Amino acid sequence: MALTAVLRLPARALLRPWALLRGVALGRTEAAAGIRNGARRFGSQHVLVEPAAAAGVAVMKLRNPPVNSLSLELLTELVISLEKLENDKVFRGVILTSDCPSVFSSGLDLRELCGRNPARYAEFWKAVQEMWLRFYLSNLVLVAAINGACPAGGCLLSLTCDYRVLADNPKYLMGLNETLLGIVAPFWFKDSIMNTIGHRATEQALQLGSLLPPAEALQVGMVDQVVPEDQLLSTALSVMAKWLAVPDHARQLTKSMIRQATADRLLKQRDADIQNFVSFISKDAIQKSLQTYLEKLKQKKG
Repeated sequence: MALTAVLRLPARALLRPWALLRGVALGRTEAAAGIRNGARRFGSQHVLVEPAAAAGVAVMKLRNPPVNSLSLELLTELVISLEKLENDKVFRGVILTSDCPSVFSSGLDLRELCGRNPARYAEFWKAVQEMWLRFYLSNLVLVAAINGACPAGGCLLSLTCDYRVLADNPKYLMGLNETLLGIVAPFWFKDSIMNTIGHRATEQALQLGSLLPPAEALQVGMVDQVVPEDQLLSTALSVMAKWLAVPDHARQLTKSMIRQATADRLLKQRDADIQNFVSFISKDAIQKSLQTYLEKLKQKKG
């Protein structure tokens, strides 16, 4: 988690994200040289989408420097970008990676969690839910090419993908470390990691707030491959080719069969989850803990 500038956007826009295209750069496209089928490059303030060398594949890059913290703006742009790709029949798969050196995403933006009013907390949490639901249930093949540190919400984003490749660098730690900040990961965070690494490993990872280096992340199954950093994108493309060799309809129905029940748990109690989050994050003790952590970040940055 880290500090970033934030842009306030109406929560209702998440229900119709294309309404936000006016005023952001997503509407501006440019031809991508050498790309077949008319596929085009497009971008917003914090998300860049480029067609990959492989037909039918796009590379989605998070670019919210310095550490890709998940602000309300970035969360909204991620949803818009994914929807645009889903609506473009040229694309069948997305490689999700970072445009910021040494960090995939530092997690939820602490400035969204600290010193705000309840309405803002509710708006932000709905955006976090929307990001998770849209990525977790996407019909596209999603491969995470994790090229940097990946804690907390960054780890959650990677867990929505169908496959995860992590660059082999001991500084690139990943995991859900909410307890270290005095925060409790909600049930759907827990479900995401438990479906990936199993019950016992999840008990330890969540209670201890563990951040694992690449070798350990691979050992517990948090990632599927660890490769040298200069081979990360080529490996992701090779993995994507394997997944795209399967007929889309069969793969999509199988994915839905496996994942829908997990998503339904949140969908059935989405409003209650927002209320629980707002109540929890508004507590004086939690706000004090977050303020303390923010101060430590400021001192470290200074």
